[in-house]
Amino acid sequence: MDIVLASNNKHKLKEVRDILYGYNILSLHQIGFNAEIEETGATIFENALIKAREIRKHTDKMIIADDTGLFVHALNDEPGVYSARYAGESATFEDNNNKLLKALENKEDRSAVFKCAIALSISNGEEKIFLGQVNGQIAKEYRGTGGFGYDPIFIPDDMDKTYANLSSEEKDKLSHRAKALSEMKKYLESIKQAIR
Repeated sequence: MDIVLASNNKHKLKEVRDILYGYNILSLHQIGFNAEIEETGATIFENALIKAREIRKHTDKMIIADDTGLFVHALNDEPGVYSARYAGESATFEDNNNKLLKALENKEDRSAVFKCAIALSISNGEEKIFLGQVNGQIAKEYRGTGGFGYDPIFIPDDMDKTYANLSSEEKDKLSHRAKALSEMKKYLESIKQAIR
């Protein structure tokens, strides 16, 4: 079954393809969509739906669109919905991480929650949203070289490793995106016969 992922991010595509093994996950490039989608929502749920609905105009295939945010309690839940552009519109992963570490320099509370909202759009007009979240702490310095985004500074609860210290197989079992995708996969399996 073909599913369009509303992304061209190679890290995200690999993660989704690994977790949704057995489904043919297509990038936006593969369906000929190359426009930027403005994420103007106030929440990660709204942004996921904005992306799914925009792609719906260009394909009849099933679509999944996600938005992810890192919510740091001592910073009033920043960067939150602005996680990807925390240090500016063209910020790199390193820019965002450095800004976050600087903002937490004098904070004792380093607790945070990583959330991922995944919007599923089916060609019959049905839409569903799945949420995955992982509680954790922000490290005081970079740890590990794997992953992407905030992975080098996010330590899941009950672990002493950051996401970036984990193998992709380990991360795919416990990450916020993995949890949301797992819930979505259960739903897809339950409706598979009806949508063939």
